[in-house]
Amino acid sequence: MSSYTPPPASPSRRRVLSLAGLGLLGLALTGCAEEDSLAQQANSGDRKGYIAGDGTVSEYPAAERGEPVQFEGTLFDGTVVDAEQLRGAPALLNFWYAGCAPCRVEAPDLRELAERFDGQVAFYGVNQRDERPTAEAFERTFEIPYPSFADKDGGVLMALSAYVPPQAVPTTLVLDAQGRVAARILGVADRSVLETLLEDSVAEAA
Repeated sequence: MSSYTPPPASPSRRRVLSLAGLGLLGLALTGCAEEDSLAQQANSGDRKGYIAGDGTVSEYPAAERGEPVQFEGTLFDGTVVDAEQLRGAPALLNFWYAGCAPCRVEAPDLRELAERFDGQVAFYGVNQRDERPTAEAFERTFEIPYPSFADKDGGVLMALSAYVPPQAVPTTLVLDAQGRVAARILGVADRSVLETLLEDSVAEAA
């Protein structure tokens, strides 16, 4: 398990303008409220099986991102992929599973963004619960064009536990071209916000 503690998030001027235009400026600020919300859901006993974030966006300044993340996982097709293979271009990791209602909400937007950034950003899902047939049925339904890690053993999740709270699905990480976490969204990813984060990562890598 990683012992790295992410630095405080710091929204760029462009991100502030983007969020303000959406009425989401308050979500750019991270702190105790975010963690308290997750803790309350974890202790609620409602058995829904996931902790739904509120869409809180954390953006990490390039100079404070720490070391590149390290992980290795197996895709549902059996291909083994590690973090080093993703370096050289931005990447997106979306933690999901088929029975997660918020995951279904954001799936069409993730599909569209994967198509828009094809060849610029590598998209991967990290499926935390499903067997291959269930995951593939979800991917067919929502026409997901990118592969997912089969992560029922929690290997990828644990390697990224400094950024992804247990059971907090969906969670989306944007990695920069060096493999460092540039941004995180807890909960359903707002399409325009995520699009801006990806644009920024592509521009930074150019």
